[in-house]
Amino acid sequence: MTAQPIHPHGPERVPRNAEGIAAALTGERRMEFYRELLAAAPEEAEGVLRRWWCEAMLDTDPAGDRLTAAALDGTLPTTAVADLLRRRREAGLPVE
Repeated sequence: MTAQPIHPHGPERVPRNAEGIAAALTGERRMEFYRELLAAAPEEAEGVLRRWWCEAMLDTDPAGDRLTAAALDGTLPTTAVADLLRRRREAGLPVE
């Protein structure tokens, strides 16, 4: 039996570094990213990069507009945290 990943692992749309994040953002958002990153203390920089990488991934997602509209309309499917934790435990995955 083989298992296939749910999400194919290919090249990421946005590389997980400052250059990749900045390239995916446009205009004012790129400047906001740089301002926040430059103002961050060293121990905060990883969190800034992580947050902005997520923003850049959403900005470059081909389904991004549809997902945003569904979230704003209240029709985006959701999962309760308790259900997610239960599924992870059942699968033997960490939950911490």
